[in-house]
Amino acid sequence: MANQQSVSRVCPFCEATCGVTIEVADGAIVKVRGDRDDPFSRGFICPKAHALKELYDDSERLRRPLKRTPGGWQEISWPQAYREISARLLAIRKKCGPDAIGMYAGNPLVHDLAFLYLPVLARALGSRNVFNAGAIDTLPKEVQTGLMFGGPFPATVPVPDIDRTKYLLIVGANPAVSHGSLMTMPDAPGRLKNVIARGGRVVVIDPRRTETARLASKHHFIRPGTDAAFLLAMVRTLFEEGLIRLGAATGMVNGLDSLQQSVRDFTPEAVADYCGISAAHIRRMAREFAAGEQAACYGRLGTCVQKFGTLACWGVELMNILTGNLDRAGGVMFPRAAAPATALAGTRPFKLDRWKTRVSGQPRVGGMNPSSAMAEEMLTPGAGQVRAMILLMTNPLRSAAHSRELEAAFAGLECLVAVDFYLNETTRHADFILPTPSPAEQPNYEFGLYHLSVRTIAKWSWAAVSSDSPPAWEVMLKIGAGLLGLEGRATKEVDDMMFAQVAQTAVKRNRHWEGLSVEEVVSSLAESTGPERVIDMLLRLGPYGDGFGRNPSGLTLGRVKGAPHGIDLGPLQPRLGEIINTQSGKIELAPTLMVNDLPRLRDHISNPSAASQEMLLIGRRNLRTSNSFMHNLPALVKGRNPCTLQVSPHDAARLGIANGSAARVTSRVGSVIAPVEVTGDLMPGVVSLPHGWGHDVEETRLSVAKAHGGVNTNFLTDNQAYDTASGTAVLFGTPVSVEPAH
Repeated sequence: MANQQSVSRVCPFCEATCGVTIEVADGAIVKVRGDRDDPFSRGFICPKAHALKELYDDSERLRRPLKRTPGGWQEISWPQAYREISARLLAIRKKCGPDAIGMYAGNPLVHDLAFLYLPVLARALGSRNVFNAGAIDTLPKEVQTGLMFGGPFPATVPVPDIDRTKYLLIVGANPAVSHGSLMTMPDAPGRLKNVIARGGRVVVIDPRRTETARLASKHHFIRPGTDAAFLLAMVRTLFEEGLIRLGAATGMVNGLDSLQQSVRDFTPEAVADYCGISAAHIRRMAREFAAGEQAACYGRLGTCVQKFGTLACWGVELMNILTGNLDRAGGVMFPRAAAPATALAGTRPFKLDRWKTRVSGQPRVGGMNPSSAMAEEMLTPGAGQVRAMILLMTNPLRSAAHSRELEAAFAGLECLVAVDFYLNETTRHADFILPTPSPAEQPNYEFGLYHLSVRTIAKWSWAAVSSDSPPAWEVMLKIGAGLLGLEGRATKEVDDMMFAQVAQTAVKRNRHWEGLSVEEVVSSLAESTGPERVIDMLLRLGPYGDGFGRNPSGLTLGRVKGAPHGIDLGPLQPRLGEIINTQSGKIELAPTLMVNDLPRLRDHISNPSAASQEMLLIGRRNLRTSNSFMHNLPALVKGRNPCTLQVSPHDAARLGIANGSAARVTSRVGSVIAPVEVTGDLMPGVVSLPHGWGHDVEETRLSVAKAHGGVNTNFLTDNQAYDTASGTAVLFGTPVSVEPAH
């Protein structure tokens, strides 16, 4: 074949940032393989990486804008789409006010340079009804790190220095499958095995014997939703037994005495039955962790999507700080991104927004509303009711809690605009669908994820093949221009206006180069356009940058592009002094929000509800899927059915259900029927059903996904059950009843 080439880039389907090489011939993708020359992943990939080809080839992926008409979907031109969308949205805003238009950004946007244009579109929208997929599972971590370190998120999230740690305590996370979430690292299984190979220990706390638990030195079952109590009992033990060692945080903390007083009731004996872990085991783990030469505590999804998510995240951080493992090699450390988000973020210390959601008064974090409030904001009449939505690469009817209520909410909108290349369960309600290129058709730089990386990496992802569709950033810019009355202006003209504002912010907030003017930065990058220009600016302003000529050997986007396999800038380094951005200038160990939430936890421990007699539903990850997004790709859905209801042998016998039979699962808000998988990997009293499935809707164009439909677990989750500190809906720990399906 003629015109053959190999293109290096990063796989965009999870947070691991594995390097891939895409073989292209005659303008088509032939093969995807791991990039052995990538210094971070060294050739490692998982099955999802191969989907770059299948997604590009998928005949059901949309290529042209669609408009809903009385006769069905109609393909229209891009200029017509922009023109009609502007008219519809401006009319609604004029009639109902700016808050009548909402926006929801999905997970794939994190892996797209259009992520940098979210603030642009949000400002053009002028609405307080802004939501994103991170509100489903990361808000507790954002609140906790913000209150303790001062923000901004994710630049103040410490990650395990996994390549040097000797004791890794994992609570409610499954990095062997997720490849690390809020912890960017390729080949998580290999890295976990290496901890043990160098004489260390990996201890997993989870209601399910996960793939990570199978690799670990030790696994303990824990009752879903009780992680906060378990962790605070560990903290209580550290105080009781004189094991507090602040290490690098010495002299840099506030509230140590207040913290000790606040956790005094959380003895291991008081929480043991509640958690399902004996007091002796809790004490032993606290001692082992404190004695560890280089220890790291890491919690993720299971600690976030539960009733006490913010308290659980607080407990994780306290374990690291109080044992001297914060900002220490082998402990948890703060990544130093080559293109820092701090140049674009606010400099004021973090605090919860003064404005709360209109209907239920839930907290607003970083300008974002919790997804648990989305349906009620669309369904509840009154001033500020959401009457139109802009969706960006998302399928909330399969990823967010209480799908049936959300279904009614989206169906009742006056206008729905979806930026997406699939006609899925949510976009089928749209009035306009604007398809952007597949990941292989556009360049990228993992701007957000490099702030969470266990090594400092800079790598440019090249487009492997061309596309006739405009990139997502341009689509978002055009929608924003229409909302600002600039519809019809040239893309470059509008982008220049936007960049001038961004550059002003970045130069003002840059921490590394003195004497820079906005004019110098803007003129230096005048010939560039789009998010590449923003990334170039951030790299040059960053800690490894050329400072616009002040450090001739420093990074520019051109230099990063000149290293096709990526640049490894080294391991994590101590930098606690640079990070703290609280009002006091110290780490806040006992933030008022957390301390005030402790009575709620105490009450739950002392007075278990009637629901505690029911089964508790949790989710689980699958190596071949990414939320609801990749189920239309044959290579990733072949083989055994991943969407089963896992039940322990004890519960299966008690409930009268057998392996391979069907069971009815019922919660407060809904009921589903799922095939049963009896497994010893599950704690008695707990059932597990993965999220993102339920592709049984006729109006979609997802034939492969329909053939492997599965069950939608969010017919069971309840958006009225949420972590009060962050507004995050409870996805793990939903009380359910289970019975044979007749």
